[in-house]
Amino acid sequence: MKLNIYIKLFILGIFLIPKINFAQVDFNKKPDDDLGQVEDNFQEHFFEALKQKGIENYDRAVNELLKCLELDDSNSVVYFELGKNYVKLKNFGAAEDALKKAVNKEPDNEWYLDELYEVYAQQNDYDKAIKTVRQLVKYHPDYKEDLAALYVKTQKYKNALEVLDELDAEFGVTYNRDILRNQIYDATGKKKDQIENLEERVENNPDQETNYLALIYRYSENNQKEEAFETAKKLLEISPDSHLAHLALYKFYLDENNPDKAIESMKIVVQSSQIKPNAKALVLSDFVKYVKLNPQYEPDLIEATIVAGGEDNNVNSYLKVAEYYHAKEDKINALKYYKEALKSHTEDYTILKNILLLEIDLEQYEVAKSESLNAINSYPSQPLLYLINGVASNKLNKPKDAIEMLEMGLDYIIDDTKMELDFYKQLSIAYMQTNNTQKAKTFSDKAKQLEIHN
Repeated sequence: MKLNIYIKLFILGIFLIPKINFAQVDFNKKPDDDLGQVEDNFQEHFFEALKQKGIENYDRAVNELLKCLELDDSNSVVYFELGKNYVKLKNFGAAEDALKKAVNKEPDNEWYLDELYEVYAQQNDYDKAIKTVRQLVKYHPDYKEDLAALYVKTQKYKNALEVLDELDAEFGVTYNRDILRNQIYDATGKKKDQIENLEERVENNPDQETNYLALIYRYSENNQKEEAFETAKKLLEISPDSHLAHLALYKFYLDENNPDKAIESMKIVVQSSQIKPNAKALVLSDFVKYVKLNPQYEPDLIEATIVAGGEDNNVNSYLKVAEYYHAKEDKINALKYYKEALKSHTEDYTILKNILLLEIDLEQYEVAKSESLNAINSYPSQPLLYLINGVASNKLNKPKDAIEMLEMGLDYIIDDTKMELDFYKQLSIAYMQTNNTQKAKTFSDKAKQLEIHN
């Protein structure tokens, strides 16, 4: 843990002043010996070192500090500053030596120990880092978290858990410590211990929603579905307004063939402002899959999606429903929901492509021609857009427009025989409309040749 540099400089001043001696001096008085000169030289070199470090000239700073040591090697601050400059120069061996001398002179100086710890951490020397952090834990609990992390790195999992238990007991559970704790359980395979820890949390803090959710997740992961289901129901009992409980409950209701409650829970999730969009998207995906097999719940899906899309401006809500209708060959509704999704994701090419193809299928040629032309301005290297525009122009009896766009689009086709074939067919149709039978035959023959060879 790197502590604030300004605090260090402030403390540095406190340590430095009595050592360097800034007592009032009569500079007009001739000194009795050379002590005054030594002090002046020491101060000059020391402050020059601070100046050079400030402008990142670390080599010069080191030289000045070494001159200070030649004059007086009893000052711990000089070794401290020397160590910091060596760190900047990536000379970690020299940094360690200097900082150890500073610590030897002041064993209880937190800043010296912290800097030494950083040296060991940067070198991944975890054993020495642990030894140093053990001296630091009395100053701040954050050092204890560092100690637990170091124990994990050195696979001293029992020691790490002991430290984490102490911190949780004293300061409560935190997300970061739980990440570390879960790493330990994953590394040791002690799922039972992990679950027991979470069960204890639920028992000790029955009003804490996150404890239930963590326990539900671990039960599910451990294939203890019944326990997970009971925990989710218990959470709903103690917190009837909990939307997160339904994030777990809907799957359990589906498993026990209780569709009405499952649908109710899914609707709560996708409409909730408390649940993140990515979680909603997963639930909505399950919702769509379920409705495909049970179409009687389609109105519930649509209702939930409209609310979710309106509240969250969430493209996934409309997109999932569009895909659902698309798979059912309900092109009108598919087009409707793709267009809603595009409002939120105007640069999503896949959604745009689906819209244009559906407009062609639904014979909305004027719209397809106009929108594909706009799309070409955004995606000029996508040959499909030129093909769609050409098809729409042919259907609208505008062969010259079709020929212009189709011939432009041909240049962008790369290793796509099927698309090339479609271009030739549309060009043949366009030239036939202009009574250019020779050109029409040329492209018709090209299309036939591709069909023969593929």
